[in-house]
Amino acid sequence: MTAAIGNRPWGRWLAILVLFVALGSTAPVLAQQAPDPPASDLLNAVLWMQRSVEYKASALTAFALARIRLDQALADTTWTGAPKEQTGAYQALPPAVILDIDETILDNSGYQAWMTLKGTSFDPKTWNAYVNTVTSVPIPGALEFAKYADAKGVKVFYITNRTAEEEPATRKNLEKFGFPMGGNVDTVLPTRKQPDWGSAKGTRRAYVAKTYRVLLNIGDNFGDFVDEYRGTETERLKVMEQHKDRWGREWIMISNPSYGSFESAPFGHDFKRPEGERRKLKRGVLDAWPGP
Repeated sequence: MTAAIGNRPWGRWLAILVLFVALGSTAPVLAQQAPDPPASDLLNAVLWMQRSVEYKASALTAFALARIRLDQALADTTWTGAPKEQTGAYQALPPAVILDIDETILDNSGYQAWMTLKGTSFDPKTWNAYVNTVTSVPIPGALEFAKYADAKGVKVFYITNRTAEEEPATRKNLEKFGFPMGGNVDTVLPTRKQPDWGSAKGTRRAYVAKTYRVLLNIGDNFGDFVDEYRGTETERLKVMEQHKDRWGREWIMISNPSYGSFESAPFGHDFKRPEGERRKLKRGVLDAWPGP
């Protein structure tokens, strides 16, 4: 005979009790589950930079080409990678190369990944905090190229749009991996270090070109090579084609799908526009297949 209370079997009560205990034990787990991160335009770009062999191979290819071009430039005294800024009898000047830093020789994809997962965007305060961690790592091939140039007697200059306030941490990051630092020559040239050193890099290229023959210019953004990088897409294309013989010769571009003037050109480089409007304008310039 089944034991019962008030004509109700013990088995039924036990089943109900077990159900309540199970629900109670899973409730905190369900409550602790984090929501999915918001959609981000950066996701595939950062994934490619951090995880793909294609990105690493692309960077290694660019810096392998840079070695070849460096040797050619050393043998040709008329060669210059700063055609606008190099004036006078530059042929007798000692040789130098100009390197951008961010996404050219140092990989900051950790910061981009943080923005992707947090659903946030660039902010000078968080960027400064990241720079001060001194955790950026070399782009594949960059350190080897810089050391190769230095061993050839070529001065390596770093023209970066990091700010003068960020220079100490930047130097530590470069020194951490053994990038050549110029000896008694100041080779780290950030923005605001001199009054006329703004985000356009022409004044800093001219500063180097006064005393050095610039053999190569290596960067990841159009603005690393010309000051006319903030135009419309049509204007940018025109400037690029005006210099088409320089690409892969004295100007070498490193791939950076995460950010740059390519992204802001569709919305007029105006980051004050709402994010939704910026995305709509970016989508609007795509050349899409109409579909089946």
